[in-house]
Amino acid sequence: MSPLALVSVSDKKNIIPFCKELIEQFNYKILSSGGTAKHLIEAKIPVIKVADFTNSPEILEGRVKTLHPKIHGGILAKRTDEKHRRDIEANQLELIDLVVVNLYPFKKTVEKGSRWEDAIENIDIGGPSMIRSAAKNHEEVSVLVDPSQYQNFLDEIKKGKLKKSYQAQLALEAFQHTADYDAAISSWISKERNLPSSNYIESYPLIKTLRYGENPHQKAFWYGLSNVGWQSAEQLQGKDLSYNNLLDLESALSTVLEFGYAEKGELTTKDFASVILKHNNPCGASISNSASQAFLNALECDSVSAFGGIVAFNTNVDKETAINLKEIFLECVVAPSFDEEALNILKIKKNLRILKLTKDRLPKKNLTSTKSIMGGLLVQDTDDGEDTTESWVSVTKKSPNNQMKLDLNFAWKVCKHVKSNAIVIAKNQKTIGIGAGQMNRVGAAKIALNAASKICSEAVLASDGFFPFADTVELADKYGIKAIIQPGGSLRDQESIDMCDARGISMVFTQKRHFLH
Repeated sequence: MSPLALVSVSDKKNIIPFCKELIEQFNYKILSSGGTAKHLIEAKIPVIKVADFTNSPEILEGRVKTLHPKIHGGILAKRTDEKHRRDIEANQLELIDLVVVNLYPFKKTVEKGSRWEDAIENIDIGGPSMIRSAAKNHEEVSVLVDPSQYQNFLDEIKKGKLKKSYQAQLALEAFQHTADYDAAISSWISKERNLPSSNYIESYPLIKTLRYGENPHQKAFWYGLSNVGWQSAEQLQGKDLSYNNLLDLESALSTVLEFGYAEKGELTTKDFASVILKHNNPCGASISNSASQAFLNALECDSVSAFGGIVAFNTNVDKETAINLKEIFLECVVAPSFDEEALNILKIKKNLRILKLTKDRLPKKNLTSTKSIMGGLLVQDTDDGEDTTESWVSVTKKSPNNQMKLDLNFAWKVCKHVKSNAIVIAKNQKTIGIGAGQMNRVGAAKIALNAASKICSEAVLASDGFFPFADTVELADKYGIKAIIQPGGSLRDQESIDMCDARGISMVFTQKRHFLH
């Protein structure tokens, strides 16, 4: 008896040549319905329609067509089980040997911003049921859920009886396919209707296996969505991205995004931003009237730490910028675009990873971030909301002048992306000292102020959290700091305010903190 393949696919890539080879080389019969059957018939491929196979018409506008005992009985039947054999004969079941099914494109539908009703109609019911039935009975039935599997399946059946390990691998991929589908639906409903989720369910396909993790003895894997974020960036040159590269790129880009992100020609004023990052902390940042000058300003902050770092730009990289970039050893450069002349200059540094990530490939706002802990995950909203100065309060007798206001705003945006405890010293919209990840705030201030000591006069200081004591203000005054920005909210706020008033320093409370652990 000829083997029987049930074929029902949303993604019709390569399905015609695959079915032709099944028929011509292995004498398969093809069972199909709906759009897939029409597609195969138009290609002159003989098809048994599901309605004829079950002797039951499609009903409810096609919502019910494969949900039938003759379909699922033919898939789930154990061929050698005596009780199953009796049911097969009593119900005149024809056994199905191969299930080729992939599902309605739910993710693509909701990514386009479809109406609730349209999204609901793109929830596949019969498809997942057939896939799960075949995967459960994988010792008897093969299941294919992706066109990339077709050629390998043909190669395997040419060898004879399929190996149990191969059938189990197909079952694994099938259950992952339906799990990913269900995760996408549940996540969409939760977000669309703003409903709390009792389970954290997200699904990301494997992008690639990385060489190793943070250290060579750690295995690492990169999972993600293909149409947004780093996996959609175009790598123009350089070695493969490492685990640490990806972490640092994420931090660098999130910092530079504070100052906008523009395609070539969109920036004409002093909005060109550059951030140099090392080990998940900015070691220099600036906004200026050109990408080149912004980079040079950022480099001045800590040229030693910049060695082997990551550089992010919020606009096009031109020839002049590339000339400056090639003078220092860097791991990665990311920008929305690059001039051809710039790329030619940077080609001399063959190992430099250059990534073009266009504005349309940036993730949407209001995402969540996760961190793993023993036995679980911590999930929170990303800290990507735009800070508005309307909520800021000047709490000292002296108010900052216009230049100081620009510098305070700049320093506050950078400080948000420095590991806590964080202190940023800025002057003329460039960082001149950064203190990151210290166990106490005055310790972070000492590091930042010492780094900027020679040029601290008239500079500003930003702190990601409130001052528990007035000691940081006292220290800042010794270095010539003239304006401070911090969240406020300490029981001893008044001590810091009084110290500022006594030393002629202006201070602004943002009433919002930005801890980063």
